[in-house]
Amino acid sequence: MTPRFQPGDAVRIIERNQPGHVRTPQYVRGKTGVIERIVGSFPNPETLAYGQTGLPYKMLYRVHFHQTELWPDYDGKPDDTLELEIFEHWLEPA
Repeated sequence: MTPRFQPGDAVRIIERNQPGHVRTPQYVRGKTGVIERIVGSFPNPETLAYGQTGLPYKMLYRVHFHQTELWPDYDGKPDDTLELEIFEHWLEPA
């Protein structure tokens, strides 16, 4: 499986209201981050949660966000960050 994104790529988390078990927190949807690293390919947990096979495998990335991107009223240090692991089907180029 070839990754669509590489470390350093700017990505936007797709803003999608998907019911059920998803591993993409609501607070990052529609936000922009940067690929920190490629974690690898894994079965899709969104379908595994419902007793399916999780196939095809999905690429997983660690995405780096500035806290101020996630919460505009964030009053911590301006260089504070958050890293989350997000599956490729939730990402688009920024």
